[in-house]
Amino acid sequence: MRRFLKLSYDGSPFNGWQRQPNAPSVQQTLEEALAVLLRRETPVTGAGRTDTGVNARVMYAHFDFDGDMPDRARMLRGLDRLCGPAIAVHDIIDVAPDAHARFDATGRTYKYFVSLGKSPFDARFSWRSPSPLDMEAMNRAAALLTRTDDFTSFAKLHSDARTNICRVSEALWEEHVSPTGTPGLVFTISADRFLRNMVRAVVGTLVDVGRGKLSTDGFSDIIARKDRCAAGTSMPPQALFLWDVKYPYLS
Repeated sequence: MRRFLKLSYDGSPFNGWQRQPNAPSVQQTLEEALAVLLRRETPVTGAGRTDTGVNARVMYAHFDFDGDMPDRARMLRGLDRLCGPAIAVHDIIDVAPDAHARFDATGRTYKYFVSLGKSPFDARFSWRSPSPLDMEAMNRAAALLTRTDDFTSFAKLHSDARTNICRVSEALWEEHVSPTGTPGLVFTISADRFLRNMVRAVVGTLVDVGRGKLSTDGFSDIIARKDRCAAGTSMPPQALFLWDVKYPYLS
């Protein structure tokens, strides 16, 4: 029987989603919790692999278990206890035996939060810009992302990705006010798939546009060059959230 976990997590205590030999990960924490509750090793496959320090408002993962499983409420309570405060499992969903958390996802959305003022409460989940940013200029450049499909310029060097082709359906900067009232911006980007480090590299390059260091034509040239060294710096991870994952069979 295959089941999906719907979860969220604060990425700061983890060395990313994927299990690592000598560092804590979200995947490892879930697998160890399931092993205790189900009394057997239970591998977990996620919808993607967030990098070290990146957060997830919504993440899905699947696992297989054919035995007698505790009821849903008991399982959720057990996972809540064993996973610790940085991970919350919100639901356990029965799916078809061939459903796949990674390969069946039809769309993913990320958000990156920028603070335009100093607040001791917002630093944990946003990046503070030291100077104002031209949102209109950044949006003119961001619009180019929906008209390209090769994102080599924003891909992590020497990654194991088989292709750098992605189809971006949305890329937009908007004004945002934090829960504590600090003014800022949020960048939303949706695509069928993302490359490792892609969103943080895109944001870093768009911030160069917002600072006036790079024109829209310059941003277009970076895309065309297919060279990671031509793009901007990779932004800090704590401000990035995997915001949503879409499946054809989940509402």
